[in-house]
Amino acid sequence: MTSTDLATTQETPTPHAVSRWTLAALVVGSMVGAGVFSLPASFAADTGVTGALIAWAIAGTGMLMLALTFQRLAAERPDLDAGVYAYARAGFGRYAGFLSALGYWASAAVGNVAYWVLIMSTLGTWVPALKGGATPTAIACASVGLWLFHLLLVRGVTSATAVNRIVTVAKLVPLAVFLVVVALAFDPTVFVDNLSGGSDGLFDQVRATMLLTVFVFIGVEGASVYSRYARRRADVGWATVSGFLTVLAVFVLVTMVSYGVLPRAELAALDQPSVAGVLEHVVGRWGSAFVGGGLLVSVLGAYLAWTLMACEVVREAARDGDMPAALARENRRDAPVGAIVATNVVVQVFLVVVLFSADAFDAAVSLCSSLVLVPYLLSAGFATRLVTARPRRAGAVVVSVVAVVYTVFLVWAGGPSYLLLTALVYGPGTLLYVWARRSDERAFTAAERVVLTVVLGAAVVAIVFLVTGRIAL
Repeated sequence: MTSTDLATTQETPTPHAVSRWTLAALVVGSMVGAGVFSLPASFAADTGVTGALIAWAIAGTGMLMLALTFQRLAAERPDLDAGVYAYARAGFGRYAGFLSALGYWASAAVGNVAYWVLIMSTLGTWVPALKGGATPTAIACASVGLWLFHLLLVRGVTSATAVNRIVTVAKLVPLAVFLVVVALAFDPTVFVDNLSGGSDGLFDQVRATMLLTVFVFIGVEGASVYSRYARRRADVGWATVSGFLTVLAVFVLVTMVSYGVLPRAELAALDQPSVAGVLEHVVGRWGSAFVGGGLLVSVLGAYLAWTLMACEVVREAARDGDMPAALARENRRDAPVGAIVATNVVVQVFLVVVLFSADAFDAAVSLCSSLVLVPYLLSAGFATRLVTARPRRAGAVVVSVVAVVYTVFLVWAGGPSYLLLTALVYGPGTLLYVWARRSDERAFTAAERVVLTVVLGAAVVAIVFLVTGRIAL
């Protein structure tokens, strides 16, 4: 494709183009979900103010490098749509692109299961039959909600993103109220007393808190996934960086002001969502109910954004022949109805499985975080290859290399157990790739056969470890 072609692609919007503010709302909406409401207790359980500041500095820098990486890829390769899938495919071949699409889609599906459990658990505060989020009544209600959202999604991208834009504003209101009220109650003496962490060394404290940042930052790639709907390709980079910086500021402030209200031990002992407990300590019982309402709006908004992005990635993979063609089927509203149906069927199956799980929410969050790291790593790797292929400014090389190093660090920080469990998705999931390319006698290159062998081997090891109890869901 020539530079003229690229410029034309960059500036010619689709019939369903969305604005830069809608793209930014998609980024913010996908990142501001359940995680932000759990930050006070989750951080306090592992570290104090010092460790939290270091963790946010590392996570903020690393994720900013990823955000800048997606911004550069959107600007330099405007011919590539659907973000993480297209970047992995262009950089490392069709099977890598498939693995990136599958991992991203599976991450969203598993994350949505966690969201429905949390929604029902929050409603359980007022409806005892839903308490815990995993009762038969809760799963039945979650299933109804799942298919009601299905009706919204099949109305098309522009309808769903318009709702997401409204929900994004609505979810930020309770967080803004929380920050203002708690900041007014901020006690410098309590904050200073919380400077130190637990008995573990500072490095271990930071490592433990970093695991949570994987989950809360998922969605930074939102604008790049929907790049083909942007009115201008430059909007993709603007939305990515603006959305990320907004969310980072919210995350850091929510964590820090909480350390100035309660001692670290009391923060760590709060039930989730711990933001509710902090606000209740300051203003009384109404604070908990207020945050509960904000949590519901926030989670539902993030659920909508995640599902939209996952279905877009799957649709593009199916269009390119790397997934079954049925997943690319659209309705008259340009909604990827094939991908939407498949996604919601998978979520429905896992909702039933939740009935037999002892700790479904935490397991889903950890698996969701591990699954998304492969798409991130492949995208950052492609950016590194792109900027080192010909003479570039040193800054561009540094950004892409740091993004790769940071993503590898997250893989290590997440631990081997969930990395093995992701192979249980990638291994059997490869059947979709084989089916889609069944007429191609050379579906796998020599290098891809090596990758396939590693993936299948890891899946076998994961099964053995699950059976023997060395790892558990």
